[in-house]
Amino acid sequence: MSNPRVISPMGWGSGAYVIHKELESYIPNYRVKAYNPYWTMFPFALQKVAPIKGADLIHTTSDYGIFFHVGNIPLVLTIHGYTLDPWIRSYSTWAQKIHCATDLRLFTMMSLKKAAVVTAVSHYIARLAQEDLRMVLPIKVIYNGVDTKMFSPARYSMTHQNEVKVFFSGNLKVRKGSHWLPGIANKLNKNIRIFYTQGLRAQNILPLSPNIESIGSVSFEQMPDRYRQMDILLMPTVREGFGLSVAEAMACGLPVVVSDCSSLPELIDHGKGGYLCPVGNVDMFAEKINFLAENPDLRKQMGEYNRAKVEMMFSLDQMIENYKKLFEETLDTWKK
Repeated sequence: MSNPRVISPMGWGSGAYVIHKELESYIPNYRVKAYNPYWTMFPFALQKVAPIKGADLIHTTSDYGIFFHVGNIPLVLTIHGYTLDPWIRSYSTWAQKIHCATDLRLFTMMSLKKAAVVTAVSHYIARLAQEDLRMVLPIKVIYNGVDTKMFSPARYSMTHQNEVKVFFSGNLKVRKGSHWLPGIANKLNKNIRIFYTQGLRAQNILPLSPNIESIGSVSFEQMPDRYRQMDILLMPTVREGFGLSVAEAMACGLPVVVSDCSSLPELIDHGKGGYLCPVGNVDMFAEKINFLAENPDLRKQMGEYNRAKVEMMFSLDQMIENYKKLFEETLDTWKK
């Protein structure tokens, strides 16, 4: 079926929402129905706040997909992140632990059973979900894509500045490793400063420090310029479904220092595009950042390597074509 009407109900304020909005921009008849994520506290109301009337196909996430399921319309689910992962329970609040072990797990399992097709944004997430939920239905991996025209390197080199700028992009959550930022900052050379965003949902800030600075909430449209103003990306996360901010920074020609966990080894080639550090190893993160700060030529070399890898594996064009093909094939199979 050519140009099917695809409706995508999505809670705003996350990387998954950004990806689905990109699909809306480039796929004819693809429409995102945005809703406040707090509505997930009342999941049976979701179809009222994000109506799906007129859809040929529904495309949403795996956690609340069951609430958008209609018997005669195929449901395509994408697993962007796997919050049910038992490993991250030690980084969760008691409320999050209870939520993940009870209703969210039930909703996810119900959603996946009703799905016509399930995709995941990385091989890591696909394996994790299949093993944890003992899924029979195969999961197709479609990497998230970055607009390489929008996210591009700075025209002029920034490597000869006295101050080296390190960027942390994301919500200030324990799962993003934000609580390690002050410890890392304390071990950095005096000419290095960490700049961090506060995400689109949270307004909290980190404790005051002479070499850590908040740049507040940054819109998606402003992000390319923010990356281009920086020298290194820092992501000490606990878990990533894909790592969209990492891929965006790579497209902008930045070297990256990230956690050696989950999907990130699929993005970063250790020693070529940056460094993979053990989760929570503050000393290692600081050591690698200090090393890159002292070697501007290496930063430039790693940034060029990352840019080339994004163009080859994680471009927006590739993602768009993969989803278009998937939607058409799903509908063709569904009708048979």
